[in-house]
Amino acid sequence: MGEDGRWRAGAYGSGRGVNGEYMCMRCGWYECGRVRRLSKRFPRIAFTLLLALLYRQLQAPAPKICGTPGGPPVTGPRIQLKDGRHLAYYESGVPKDEAKHKIIFVHGFDSFRYDALQVSPELAHELGIYMLSFDRPGYGESDPHPARTEDSIAFDIEELADSLQLGPRFYLIGFSMGGEIMWSCLKNIPRRLAGVSILGPVGNYWWSGYPSNVSTEAWYVQRPQDQWAVRVAHHAPWLTNWWNTQKLFPASSVISFNPAIFSREDMAILPKFAFRTYAGQVRQQGEHESLHRDMMVGFGKWGWSPLEMEDPFPGGEATVHLWHGVEDLIVPVQLSRYIAERLTWVRYHELPTAGHLFPIADGMGDTIVKSMLLGDDE
Repeated sequence: MGEDGRWRAGAYGSGRGVNGEYMCMRCGWYECGRVRRLSKRFPRIAFTLLLALLYRQLQAPAPKICGTPGGPPVTGPRIQLKDGRHLAYYESGVPKDEAKHKIIFVHGFDSFRYDALQVSPELAHELGIYMLSFDRPGYGESDPHPARTEDSIAFDIEELADSLQLGPRFYLIGFSMGGEIMWSCLKNIPRRLAGVSILGPVGNYWWSGYPSNVSTEAWYVQRPQDQWAVRVAHHAPWLTNWWNTQKLFPASSVISFNPAIFSREDMAILPKFAFRTYAGQVRQQGEHESLHRDMMVGFGKWGWSPLEMEDPFPGGEATVHLWHGVEDLIVPVQLSRYIAERLTWVRYHELPTAGHLFPIADGMGDTIVKSMLLGDDE
């Protein structure tokens, strides 16, 4: 480079060298043409690397599947479905072959098969109740189901019932996220149902049929961080894992078990739920295929709406009971209240002082089951 700051020809003669080098006459360093071309490409390379890192951050870790190398052990009975997945289950009540009423319980968010509705031994023997609960896909010891949809779980339940030979018809009880699943069962397998109880069901704010004032009122019962978590699960499900594991700002308060989401009555009941000795088994296969998948499906884009369903039992073959607590701060009562107004074939039970955890209150299991089996509205 001369006094004028220009590059001079290198050792290969005048102009550019055979390899495209230019030499600085002051220091003797060469500028290679390949280096100059690389410097022009650097922003694109950096952007590509940044995208790769971002993509890696957004990917959920692979689940630790029970019974596989490095995964949790299988400790209870399971059935194998037609697609090869396993469902773990738990039986309680009277022996199946002595039962007059066979009930399948579907657990809620962040729960599993041992969280079945508690029915007293006295009532179970009096009415001949057999209770079957199971781990929903990705929870406990049931295999994950990445292709899960709003409809698929109904057919899992039907296959479970057939594998355990429950007969042509059985009862269903679902709580919270399991309550939302009851609508799928009513739509897809009504011929198999002898009766259904829906307890504090999660509602999808985007189901068609909700008036805007109802969905808006319910929406703002949620804490702001839960509004965002639900919004992400609906509009950008591919962000759900990152959103609920990042530390930049608050994610789902339901996942973090924030005490602010529980009503006064919930707080009195909470120790029964919070100090479960088996709680560590609930998420043991990973949070994405259990908690996050629940959110992605439950708040996702459904192909149909429960609010547009016709009576699945026009001949009175079975009854559908819907229970909800007015003080529920997790699943706003406004959604269930409107469903009950619109679907006149649903028998609605509104509990004026109860929160979300009312099904685990002392004696409530007996009340719910008696109402479904005997028609009592106690």
